[in-house]
Amino acid sequence: MRASADLQALLALQDLGTAIDRHRHQRDTLPERGELVALDHGVASTRRARDEVARRRDEVVAAQETSEAELAATEDRLSAVRRRMGSGDAASARDVTALSSGIDHLLERVSHLEDEVLSAMEERAPLDEQVSLAERELAEFAERREVLVAALAAAEARLDEEIAALEETRDAARESLPKERVAIYDRLRPRLAGVAVARLVGSHCDGCHLTLPATELDRLRHEPPDALVYCDQCGRVLVRQV
Repeated sequence: MRASADLQALLALQDLGTAIDRHRHQRDTLPERGELVALDHGVASTRRARDEVARRRDEVVAAQETSEAELAATEDRLSAVRRRMGSGDAASARDVTALSSGIDHLLERVSHLEDEVLSAMEERAPLDEQVSLAERELAEFAERREVLVAALAAAEARLDEEIAALEETRDAARESLPKERVAIYDRLRPRLAGVAVARLVGSHCDGCHLTLPATELDRLRHEPPDALVYCDQCGRVLVRQV
């Protein structure tokens, strides 16, 4: 025997609640949200890698600048010694020998410093390229994030609008039902994974998907249309469809 209009209305209230729950779950699990999480992990990883390479690059730059400064000072000293030697200020052969030895030492130091500068430049080049590549990747991440944030906001707004409409319909449905029926619905729903009312489809409860015993089905068929009956398997309110 088909359930009464009140019980059919209670089932409709359940359907609205289920639809709202489904929409809220959809909102919480929008693909854009997961993509943003993955993207932010990528940004953090790329930034860490860039910062580490930049730290190494800055150490190389500092060493290069130190060598360049010492090279410039050494070249200045070399020029000064050469000027002194060429001016004839050397008073004796010993002075000439000392100046010549100083020039040789300075030339050797200049060569060594030039090698250090060249080595630093060669070490720096790939590090500069790695930093530039990371910066380009971060810029691409930023562009992608902007697109995802906009898409997420649009999807959330659409679902929020749909949820609000469903909630308005649900609230009207609650007002039209007897308060005692709504109280039972409110009591059972949190205990039964959000589904307090289920259809009796043939011999199956549409809530727990279990088959009711034949004796129980026979008993339910003889209950009046407005009787509140429960699934003996899961405890949900059963609404008979035929």
